[in-house]
Amino acid sequence: MTVLLPPSETKREGGDTGRTLDLRALSFPELIDERAAVITAARSVSSEESSARAALKLGPKSVSERLRNLELDTSGTMPAIERYTGVLYDPLVAQDADDATRAWWFDHVVVQSAMFGPIGAGDPIPAYRLSHDSRLGSLRLASHWPAVSSRVLESRTDGLVLDLRSEGYRQLGPVPGAVAPRVVSVDGSGRRRALNHWNKTAKGRLVALLGRTGADVSSMEALVAWAAESGVVFERGDDGWDLVAESLEPVAV
Repeated sequence: MTVLLPPSETKREGGDTGRTLDLRALSFPELIDERAAVITAARSVSSEESSARAALKLGPKSVSERLRNLELDTSGTMPAIERYTGVLYDPLVAQDADDATRAWWFDHVVVQSAMFGPIGAGDPIPAYRLSHDSRLGSLRLASHWPAVSSRVLESRTDGLVLDLRSEGYRQLGPVPGAVAPRVVSVDGSGRRRALNHWNKTAKGRLVALLGRTGADVSSMEALVAWAAESGVVFERGDDGWDLVAESLEPVAV
């Protein structure tokens, strides 16, 4: 089983200053040239405040984040699953998770980064500022990443691929045959509505529970069976699978 996650715009500061970015140490090392090209372009647009504001969509309070892109080679790193914060990643409490949970994430979770392409949950990365729709001069992420990302993801993904990425990041690395569940809320009358912003919380809680239980599944049928045992509701919807948000209570790892 492979779980695909989007990154987060918000990131934890700091890291291991004794282990700076090494593109050869990231998962899918065959992407080293593509990663280097994005880093070069990101540095270029980040070199001046005016260009960074436009390219990275930075406001007055966030414009200093451009400096992260100028310090990629020298700032400390931490595992990707700890680096990202926000609505999806906060339920993981990754920095406090036990070794077995972290090992499951490292083995099964792949993050679709705008800067680095697909990376493993345990890959050591620095803080950076880049989004799927950032404008990097002549380099367009929408044409730079999809083909190469799809190729390496398909080579890695043997069995079930659970795609929890947002649409923008899904387009940076399409995976044919992946299961992309819709997160829904069900009211007292049984009526369903798709969740937008808060669907990330349910996805984070799901990934936390998968790691904590060491889920051993290789098909959607096996995932549904695991979910039933864990109190999580996956159901067939009109256009695929629905994940019922109410069935995912906060998970402590």
